[in-house]
Amino acid sequence: MEFSERTVMITGAAGHLGRAVAAAFAERGANLVLVDLKREALQKAYAGEDERRLFVPTNLLEQREVEAAVGEALARFEHIDVLCNIAGGFRMGEAVHETSDATWDFLFDLNARSVLHAVRAVVPHMLERGRGRIVSVAALSAGRAEAHKGAYNASKMTVIRLTETMAAELRERGINVNCVLPSTLDTPDNRAAMPDADPSRWVPLADLAAVMVFLASDAARSVHGAAVPVTGLG
Repeated sequence: MEFSERTVMITGAAGHLGRAVAAAFAERGANLVLVDLKREALQKAYAGEDERRLFVPTNLLEQREVEAAVGEALARFEHIDVLCNIAGGFRMGEAVHETSDATWDFLFDLNARSVLHAVRAVVPHMLERGRGRIVSVAALSAGRAEAHKGAYNASKMTVIRLTETMAAELRERGINVNCVLPSTLDTPDNRAAMPDADPSRWVPLADLAAVMVFLASDAARSVHGAAVPVTGLG
């Protein structure tokens, strides 16, 4: 699973999972296009840019900004071989009948619209080259009915359905589209939010990153439209 001379675009790159995925691809020689809302967050996460690492601060909810980010990446590295849709958000607490428009829009914007905007911008360039890989992050809970998580689960289920649909549309044109379904990730934020839980049963970030690297690699060339559970021990 070598990625030298390949370019990987990662949304949500300043977050905990984004950093783990970026590190995994960097270890394998990839050029990185690191996308997050604020340059300051990218600077804090990665210290600085270099010849293989480009910061592209972007509001993923603005299609024109996403198009500009892709243009900047192409100007620097000439092609985008892998798109990792990691940007997203979580919110729970409301019953479905109490769900506000603000909660619904917040989660669908971050979890689904961000994916739509990214693939709109990237896929045409992959089609020109006749190859590419797209790996998105959905959630294990998307396939389960859980109280007080209706909007979140619905938005992540949308990511799964977009993945399956794109795979059907693009597999004959050299582009693999898949997603991962993690359970609880072992992050500092989750440890703080659930101090009584056992994080040894959660998914280590490096483990989820390894699955995403596999799906982006030539080893997964026959995998299309998969939603891969990554569940740790919990």
